[in-house]
Amino acid sequence: MAPQDEIATRIAASFGRQSFMATLGARLLHVGAGSVEIGMPVAPALSQQHGFVHAGAVAAIADSAAGYAALTLMPAQAGVLTAEFKINLLAPAAG
Repeated sequence: MAPQDEIATRIAASFGRQSFMATLGARLLHVGAGSVEIGMPVAPALSQQHGFVHAGAVAAIADSAAGYAALTLMPAQAGVLTAEFKINLLAPAAG
């Protein structure tokens, strides 16, 4: 198995253990060196009072994607946990 395939397999296995991502219906779309994309469905259960996707759900997948992107560049035995992050939302996430 190529090193990039090993990393993608490790990231996918870790992602599969995140029950919160499963609760959100999130799925891993892409894993590359320094790059991870996570998708999430637009669903009523993830909406806030105005019908937009809740910022907390958006922040959750952004946090996981950033952590996994960092992990793709780390040694196999390393782990990544968020200590702090900031998110700026420019517009409602309608879809």
